[in-house]
Amino acid sequence: MTEERREGVIEGRNAVIEALRAGRPIDKIYIAKGETDATLGHIASKAREKGVVVVEAARQKLDFMSVTHSHQGVIALAAVREYVSVGDILKIAEERGEKPLIVICDEISDPHNLGAVIRTAECAGAHGVIIPKRRSAGVTPIVAKTSAGAVEHIAVSRVANITAAIKELQKAGVWVFGTAADGKTRLWDADFTGASAIVIGSEGEGMSRLVSENCDFRVSIPMFGKVSSLNASASAAILIYEAVRQRKG
Repeated sequence: MTEERREGVIEGRNAVIEALRAGRPIDKIYIAKGETDATLGHIASKAREKGVVVVEAARQKLDFMSVTHSHQGVIALAAVREYVSVGDILKIAEERGEKPLIVICDEISDPHNLGAVIRTAECAGAHGVIIPKRRSAGVTPIVAKTSAGAVEHIAVSRVANITAAIKELQKAGVWVFGTAADGKTRLWDADFTGASAIVIGSEGEGMSRLVSENCDFRVSIPMFGKVSSLNASASAAILIYEAVRQRKG
């Protein structure tokens, strides 16, 4: 296991319980599938109360993840930093006297891709990044390293439901632009000069159906070669910097 991964692993029942009790930011907790132990049930219950994602996993997976080889059926992955609310991100834009520029990652599961998106968002001066709790990488040490430290300087909100977050942004006057290969709005026709949120879909499937349906615009990036798509972090960089060009130009 790599050094950056070791730093984010909390193993064993007492260690995980104390981390939860101390309020340490936890990205995800893995519990051995089929275990009926009361202590593990208590850990799962407390974790869910705090909004932490709990995943049942085969014991072999826990063995592979374990650093101490004494995980006692439970491993937690610590988040690098605290998450904020969607409202907090809007407040950051307001305090800067700027129209919001927000990046929404819809189920980006590769931590390297997520780290790259966060890095681009921070470099471009975006006000925050929104990620879902499930079927997504969280802000783990691997993501932090890939972001080249950008996670320390940009707000990240982790929400239970991306569609609900989109609706919250729309109520606050933010236009939502989803990236889609079949999008009707071409990149250079999109107007990012107002309050904007850019949605980047997952690496394989793109945006989920509900998320796509709730976007105000579906934006396509023109392709002139034989390959028909870009990866998630490249798509994010193109749209984010088009928004910057329009705002700063």
